[in-house]
Amino acid sequence: MPDGPTQRFTVTPEETGERLDRFLAGRSPGISRSQIQRLNALGGVSVDGRRRADSYAVAAGESVEISPEMLVPRGLAGGTPGAEAIPLAVVYEDDDVAVANKPAGMVTHPAHGNWTGTLVNALLGRGTRLSALGAPERPGVVHRLDKDTSGLVVVGKTDRAYRALAEEIKRHEIDKVYHAIAVGHLPSRTLRVEAPIGRHPVHRQRMTVVAAGGRAASTDVLVVDRYGQFDYIRLATRTGRTHQIRVHLAHVGHPLLGDPVYGGRRRKGQAPPARSKDVFVKLLRILPRHALHASRLSFTHPVTGERMTFTAALPDDMRTALETIHREDRFEGGSA
Repeated sequence: MPDGPTQRFTVTPEETGERLDRFLAGRSPGISRSQIQRLNALGGVSVDGRRRADSYAVAAGESVEISPEMLVPRGLAGGTPGAEAIPLAVVYEDDDVAVANKPAGMVTHPAHGNWTGTLVNALLGRGTRLSALGAPERPGVVHRLDKDTSGLVVVGKTDRAYRALAEEIKRHEIDKVYHAIAVGHLPSRTLRVEAPIGRHPVHRQRMTVVAAGGRAASTDVLVVDRYGQFDYIRLATRTGRTHQIRVHLAHVGHPLLGDPVYGGRRRKGQAPPARSKDVFVKLLRILPRHALHASRLSFTHPVTGERMTFTAALPDDMRTALETIHREDRFEGGSA
């Protein structure tokens, strides 16, 4: 993505009537139409000194200015993330890929509100080279985990590896398995949730299941163990939509324990009999985040072609939460 100084273009008679975003995409090699639209929203596009909508029809003789450097997020030194000495568990690394066990609370890559302290910064800090493909703030990143989701992430160190992994993602050939704690009881031991996901019409930072206009999403759920007020579950995502697991579980009425966005910090109705009536509150103190861990990751190595599988044990907070549930929230006579 270019990051040069302000560029100026004069509309020719042949270009009269073109949409502003199409005009600039044609005049600015290396900048996509979606990037033009983002830049316009940031105030980096003007027509004769005035801001215009993406759909504005340009006219011959008008002077159009564009400031590509505004696409580079502020807070990135030299337009790229900086190396930081942050402890990080890297479970595998070779010349082409690296697999890290991201802790809860760490953002995958720099973004608004989190320009430092990310997985990318930590990888660079330990000397891991990352592919330059993708946006400047997310070198090598082909998939992400939410900030408060712990677990396995693979990144591409070379451009060849990045492209191959990105294609695997596109073809749904990277298998991801998660373990989680859900509030309440799923309707059956196995469940497939197939419901399209889109942006919430009112709360724009949230996603939701939508009737139309969303992206197809599919999640397989298996109940591993059942307790008085909770299910310990294993999930496999067949697609990779934003907040997919969190949205799908909330959609079926059983949000992740501790999820402040999708209802996992509220207990609906009267809790079933349990050895401790305060177990829910106690768990929220133990686990100040949503109870979701990416525990297994499988992909085909982009160079050797070998199918590789990695696993990561539950982190301390989820393990302690499960131990507490097992001790204080069992069904009489054991798990269901």
